[in-house]
Amino acid sequence: MLAVTFQKPYEVAVSTVEKPKIQEPTDAIVKVSLAGLCGSDLHPYRGAEKGLDPMTIMGHEFVGTIVEVGEQVKGFQVGDRVGSGFTTCCGECWYCSRGLTCRCEKGQLYGWKSQGKGLEGGQAEYVRVPLASGSLLKLPDTIEDEEAILLGDILSTGFFCAMNGFSALTEMEASEAVVVVIGCGPVGMLACIGAKEYGAKQVFVVDSVNERLQVAADRFGATPLNLSQDVDAAVKSATGGRGADIVLEVVGHSSALELAYTVMRPGGVLSSVGVHTAPTWPFTPGDGYDKNLTYRSGRCPSRAMMDKLLPVLISKKYAVTSIISHRVPITDAVEMYRKFDGRLDGCTKVVFTMP
Repeated sequence: MLAVTFQKPYEVAVSTVEKPKIQEPTDAIVKVSLAGLCGSDLHPYRGAEKGLDPMTIMGHEFVGTIVEVGEQVKGFQVGDRVGSGFTTCCGECWYCSRGLTCRCEKGQLYGWKSQGKGLEGGQAEYVRVPLASGSLLKLPDTIEDEEAILLGDILSTGFFCAMNGFSALTEMEASEAVVVVIGCGPVGMLACIGAKEYGAKQVFVVDSVNERLQVAADRFGATPLNLSQDVDAAVKSATGGRGADIVLEVVGHSSALELAYTVMRPGGVLSSVGVHTAPTWPFTPGDGYDKNLTYRSGRCPSRAMMDKLLPVLISKKYAVTSIISHRVPITDAVEMYRKFDGRLDGCTKVVFTMP
C-alpha cells in the first residue's frame, strides 16, 4: 500500500509499505478513504519533536471503512464507516471513564514510533486501530467524509479549547464574554465556532495571514485582527479597557502565549491547546498572580469530544469544510507538506484522497 513516511526533518516520502495486519484480538483494520494533514504533523517534520523513527507512517486524522476486525472487537463489524480520535483509547480505564480519553492507560498516538515502539499513522491506504471498540466512532450517513475528517482532531480540539475557557465563567458571564483566538489556522477557525456555541458575545481572531482571517470573518463571524495591528489596543477598546474575558491560544509558540497573557483581563481565562516545545514560559508565576490568571491546557480528549460534536456536524449550522483548502491524492503528499509548512498557495487544511 501507499503511505506517507517520515524520513528526516523536512523530508517525507510516499512509500510502498506492507499493509497492516491484526496483531491483537482488539484490533481493527480500516481502509482509509480520506486522511488529513494536521499542524501538529509539522512538529516532527520541522524537527521540533525529536525521536520519530524513519519510515514511520505519518498522520492521525483519517476516516474509512472497516475491512477486518479482531475476535474481541465489540460494537463494530466489517463494512462500518468509522472515524477515530487522534489517540487510541480503551474506553474502560479510570481516565476514559471520566472523559479524559487522551490519557488512556493503554492509549497510543497515531503516527508516532520511537525506537521501534509505537503506532503507525493514518496517512496511508490502510491503518491498524488498536483498542478498536473504544477508539472508533461509527459515522452516520448524514456526515460526509470531509466533515468527519475534522471530527477526530481539529474540530474536537477547537471546541475543547473553548470549553476549557468557558468552564470558569458563570452563564451570565459567558453571554457577555469577549473572546480572543490567537491563531487562525484550522484549529483557530474551529475554536471560533466553539466560542460562538458556548455563547460568546464577540470573538476576535488574530493571525498574520489575511486570507485566513477573511475566512474566519466570512464563514464563522469572527472579528479579524492582523498581528501588524495593535491587537491589545483593539481588544481593550472593545472591552472598556479591561481586556479579553477568555483567550484561546492554539498556536503552540511562546510569542502566542505572551500575546494571550497581554490581551487577557485580570481574572480572565487563558485556555491553551497549542503544542508547546519551548522549555520556559513567557510569563512568570508572579505574572499569573498579578492578573488572577486561570490557565487551562492539555491534549484534547478527542474520542470523548467526538460524541459531543456529532450533533454540531449533523445540524449543518456551520460550513466547517470551508477550511479545507486542498484536496489532493496521497501521491502529492511530499509537495503538500512543503506548501503547508511554508503557508504557500493559500494552504490552510489539506486532505489526502486514496487510490
